[in-house]
Amino acid sequence: MRGEDTELAVIRLSLDVHEPAARHRVEDLYSAMWSVKRALQRDARDAIDAYWAGDVRRQTNAKAWRLELGLSREGMERRAYRHMEKSKHLAHHVTKALVMHQADEVYATSVRRHLFADSSGHRHGRPKVGRWWDYTRIPGRARSHTTAGKWETFRLHGTLAGHLDVYRHRDLGREITTPEQVAALPAGTRVLEQPNHLPAPLRPAERIETGEKTKKGKPKTRAATWWDHTGPLAVVFAGGANSSRGDLVLPVRLPSGAGRWPYLLHFLNDPGTWHKIDLVRRRDTATPGGWAHEAHLMVLTGCYASPATKARRKAAGALARVAGVDGNVSNLSIVSFPNTFDPADGDIAATRVEPSDEELAALAKARRKERGRKRALDRSRRASNPAQYGPSKRQQARAERRQAAGLTARADHAPRGARVANKAGVPKQAYRRDTLSAGYLLNRARLAEAAATAAAAKDHRARRIAADVVADHGANLTVEDCDIRTWYRLWGKALQATTPGRLITALGRECAKTGGRMLRASTFTTKLSQSCFCGEKVPKTLSDRIHHCLACGLVGDRDTVSSALGAHVHLDDPDDPSTARVDYVLARHTQILFGEGLQEALSSQPQRGARPTRGRTHAAVLGRKNPGRGPLLDKTPPPGTGPTPNETRPATKRHKAHVGTTGCTDNAPPGAPAPHRHRVGITALRDDS
Repeated sequence: MRGEDTELAVIRLSLDVHEPAARHRVEDLYSAMWSVKRALQRDARDAIDAYWAGDVRRQTNAKAWRLELGLSREGMERRAYRHMEKSKHLAHHVTKALVMHQADEVYATSVRRHLFADSSGHRHGRPKVGRWWDYTRIPGRARSHTTAGKWETFRLHGTLAGHLDVYRHRDLGREITTPEQVAALPAGTRVLEQPNHLPAPLRPAERIETGEKTKKGKPKTRAATWWDHTGPLAVVFAGGANSSRGDLVLPVRLPSGAGRWPYLLHFLNDPGTWHKIDLVRRRDTATPGGWAHEAHLMVLTGCYASPATKARRKAAGALARVAGVDGNVSNLSIVSFPNTFDPADGDIAATRVEPSDEELAALAKARRKERGRKRALDRSRRASNPAQYGPSKRQQARAERRQAAGLTARADHAPRGARVANKAGVPKQAYRRDTLSAGYLLNRARLAEAAATAAAAKDHRARRIAADVVADHGANLTVEDCDIRTWYRLWGKALQATTPGRLITALGRECAKTGGRMLRASTFTTKLSQSCFCGEKVPKTLSDRIHHCLACGLVGDRDTVSSALGAHVHLDDPDDPSTARVDYVLARHTQILFGEGLQEALSSQPQRGARPTRGRTHAAVLGRKNPGRGPLLDKTPPPGTGPTPNETRPATKRHKAHVGTTGCTDNAPPGAPAPHRHRVGITALRDDS
């Protein structure tokens, strides 16, 4: 068993499943495991309904009532065993170890999260039965690190050196014989020459000496097993108890360039650290069967960091700076000061993160392609199920004209009207029972694949930006604890351009890896966007993008001023955002010491927002009295469109009591001039919080 403090990391290994027999067997494995998970989810849903219906039993002894209903880890495992025993065909595909760990996953992700609240006091909703297309991971069982050769589900056999020996590139020098030598080669050097279709390694067939001798003095031998395989890497699964098809062997494909070999060396060079394997699939229309398969190997070691990353994080951890972060829909602003707030120890640093013109153009192109694919899906479904849709008004009018003219009725192969439904508006035939064409399935797979690719690209962009921000401003950041769900209610898909949630999450991870921490400050107690360095309140609506204080004369960009004030926030309890307070004495001291440098840094940032071509969705705002049409994101809101909502307004259902306020800050103090607003063509979004 591994210790509680043991570090864990995961490496993804690409599997070659080109052989039809192996591919069909993997598909059967997924189908069998999905039937087990679906049955367990239904059982969990019914048991939880019975648990909440038994008021008297629950109030008398809730724990005993849960155990009686089987709402425990052991109870879910016993349910899984019963399903496997009753369904005889499952034993041909799966093992009891796989079924047990599938039950553990259902209990952890559905039952326990519903019955017991997490650290924030939240519980998940009633368990539901998932979809086949969302079932992408078969959990494996961890190997034993005390008993040799005990790995009950998916196993990884072979060595990194053996893989290099079999698939070494023809141009690789003969003096390069070990993975350590390959890792020292410059990036771009070709190391492996793997065929398009990797052959599955064969199980060792020779005899292995045991180290003992017979009475006659001859060395004892035993039959070789997969544990004696030292050739190319491969994932092996023995199959179900009643399976007669032998071992399922899936060869592993490694990166061919030398630039990735330090990463491979970190994870794969020591087989003793290999801990657990999950079989994962993802949509890929270019591969046979429409799925690409991977093995996610959990290794008992820390995450890999390149020498350049280690040097960058070491330098960032040595920066004696504090910074504030202001995230909003259009950009991310960061302002940092030396932790002594003394100009002699460093200058002010300000950064604004926003999408470039190329990124906005790529996003607009992706949206057009996504919209076209969705329309093609709708046309295909209507053409394959014409009886489930009625004609549109135009089609009905055309039919009436032809009938009046005495012409024969024209059949509409793709009706464009509403779905045939009953009086309650419920479709008479469920969508899942529709007939789907092969083109529909292909387009749906392409849509899912494009969405996964876009999400991965956004994650990579967020990690890259977070690394640059921490390298420039240090690892001690403070950000407002905003509810991003409110932003999605107001602006919807506009957040896809900047992905503020991803950026802030990536910043938190990078700060932790660098040795610092990102603190969250409540907007209820700080009100950074409504305050000034001198301590005066400067009320602003979301359309007011310029901060102008009448008391001290400070004029600057609204986002930059808020982020600069965030560097002066102190928390009595770092884990409780509601204990955040702005140290206005220190802020005023900073304003006096830095003088013109502060004024220049706060007013030099460009006033530009993220402007995808599409506007917000018509379901973006919930509960507003005058939702209006909403501004296009590539234009400035026209004058006279009414007041914009307060940026500190909470969501309809707040997840924390201290997030947001209910007061309005639209009323300026007597005698104050009209607030500064955007110039035409400068920005696109009015949100800021």
